[in-house]
Amino acid sequence: MDWRQGKALVTGGAVRIGRAVCEALAARGCAVVVHYDRSIGEACTLADDLTRRGVKACAIRRHLCDESSCELLIEEAWNALDGLNILVNNAAVFQRDSLLEVREDALWDQIRVNAVVPLLLSRGFVRRLAPRAMQPAGRIVNLLDQRVAGQETGAVPYLLSKKMLADFTRSAALEWAPLVTVNGIAPGAILPPAVQPDGRKVSEPAGLFPLGRHPGPEDVAAAVLSVLEQDAITGQVLYVDGGQHLL
Repeated sequence: MDWRQGKALVTGGAVRIGRAVCEALAARGCAVVVHYDRSIGEACTLADDLTRRGVKACAIRRHLCDESSCELLIEEAWNALDGLNILVNNAAVFQRDSLLEVREDALWDQIRVNAVVPLLLSRGFVRRLAPRAMQPAGRIVNLLDQRVAGQETGAVPYLLSKKMLADFTRSAALEWAPLVTVNGIAPGAILPPAVQPDGRKVSEPAGLFPLGRHPGPEDVAAAVLSVLEQDAITGQVLYVDGGQHLL
């Protein structure tokens, strides 16, 4: 990929892993749209900082809740950069709920944000690429979770939503080839959980790392760049978890 021609939309790009991905893309010369929902200060500061570094960048706010909101974000990002060729589906929600206690609205909220929204965004992205020549004209990267490699109690709704996204990654890679490549990055315990909308901060143990090293956001960002650079890799899930998925 010629990074100077790169035009990327990163959902949830203002903080945490999303921020690291935006910074890594910009460091390669890629133009970036930083999508955010509530993190207005962080998003605008990041976009301004990337602009000062000499790359085209802007922040776009959009609450992603249905097909129309997803279509609007793709249209706004497309217009802001005069086209897109990279979509990083990073925005997600996490709640630790037992199966006996999880509410239906919480279940659907995680499925909607973590699985349905990336599908709708990806579809809108690909539709805009469709008139172009049949070649790898675009890249989609979905942020998964190392939990998709196995089973886990206590957070099954979240796990189901991420497994849905992993299955979508493989199906989309096949259906949309050769126009786009679609790959997944599955981080392990990278950062402490963010504060939830209701003010709770869910405690998550980091667990064991067979490699003896706790991965950081920069490791995830490097993995995103690695799959974006490849024309011959699609439908893959790359684990960035210090080997946790093997346990």
